[in-house]
Amino acid sequence: MHTAHIMASCMGGIRTAGDLVAWMQLTRRMKIHEAKRYVAEKLGVDVFELTDEEIMREIRKDLGLGTVTSIAGSPKGIRAKWRIAELLGVPIRSVQLFRSQLGI
Repeated sequence: MHTAHIMASCMGGIRTAGDLVAWMQLTRRMKIHEAKRYVAEKLGVDVFELTDEEIMREIRKDLGLGTVTSIAGSPKGIRAKWRIAELLGVPIRSVQLFRSQLGI
């Protein structure tokens, strides 16, 4: 269901900021406009830039939030999710489980 929601919000998922906006909608029950504003503020960009693939690729790369095609040395998988959880202040179950296994 989460993937369907991300794609339905028409924000391009991980290509742009659709996954981040969806996290806010799903975990904080924010309406889409509120979620977009929150994410834009956290990323330090304008709301309109959230859907620009070129801008968001650089931001995701710089912040270690993961990209569709991997970038050498950039976080992938759980490391990228960990960064997203920290940046947005949202609980991501896989990150919580990983942290508990590490004893953090």
